[in-house]
Amino acid sequence: MKVLIVEDDLDTAEFIKRGLEQHGEVVHHVATAQQGMLLVSSNEFDVVIFDRLLPNMDGIDAVRILRSSNVTTPIIMLTALSETSDRVSGLDAGADDYLVKPFDFSELYARLKALTRRTPLKQEALCLCVGDLTLERTARRVTRAGLTLELNQKEYQILEYLMLNPGQLVTKTMLLEKVWGFNFDPKTSLVQTHVSRLRNKVDKPFSIELIKTIRGCGYIISDHD
Repeated sequence: MKVLIVEDDLDTAEFIKRGLEQHGEVVHHVATAQQGMLLVSSNEFDVVIFDRLLPNMDGIDAVRILRSSNVTTPIIMLTALSETSDRVSGLDAGADDYLVKPFDFSELYARLKALTRRTPLKQEALCLCVGDLTLERTARRVTRAGLTLELNQKEYQILEYLMLNPGQLVTKTMLLEKVWGFNFDPKTSLVQTHVSRLRNKVDKPFSIELIKTIRGCGYIISDHD
């Protein structure tokens, strides 16, 4: 496993680096968000550990920029901020997991392994279609009725998973696992918020609703009533 640590606290960085290297992992460390963004964009890392409070740029802003640039490398965010709103902000920006300092190395390592073990989405179809909605997976391009839809990374992943399972119920639990890598319910409105935003882009401007809510169960994408 090739790991990038973006952390300005040298003691914390050395603690993580030493622990990972003892497990035989390859580790690279930088101290600023700008350095981290440059390396993530130009190198192949299996996972990135990103501190929240960095000099000159908040880690959340850095992660948001990376995701808007279609960087899909799994990211776990570290922070001393423990409020639920802080965690939701990090996840909403595009982080895949969130760990509050201080933490046990064993927990961090388990979470890193879980992120790298995550089952990839099906790769058979390169172009997915539901009605007049099209998702081109190689170009990461989404169009409806010929109009290009601008989606952030999580919105794209949710839509991709729904379109891989057209006409089938996709539960909140399934989305938490497949899109965020969670095997637990974080007790937030994370899924509902992202699906609502996705609907505003995919359905609101058009006459036919494709993403349907099955109350108390989940969501179905279909061009049939």
